[in-house]
Amino acid sequence: MVTEMITLKLDNKFLKDIDIVVSKEGYQSRTEFIRNALREKLEDAKLKKALRDIARLRGAAKKKTTDKEYERIRLKAFEDISKKLK
Repeated sequence: MVTEMITLKLDNKFLKDIDIVVSKEGYQSRTEFIRNALREKLEDAKLKKALRDIARLRGAAKKKTTDKEYERIRLKAFEDISKKLK
């Protein structure tokens, strides 16, 4: 994987808070902590988008759906979402 360096300016108080978490949570460095935080934020954004997509589809069907069909569709949707989040 090719990485690119970026510059980030942070308030001293914020950096001290980061250093505390890095120390207490066992991160190797600020960089590792920040990368992890960014990954988590990206996953959150993907999940929110998937939930918005599902909400938009709610009630879009023209026919009535049985509970059994609904459960099958729900499981398939979550499988699809899980694949997209990986």
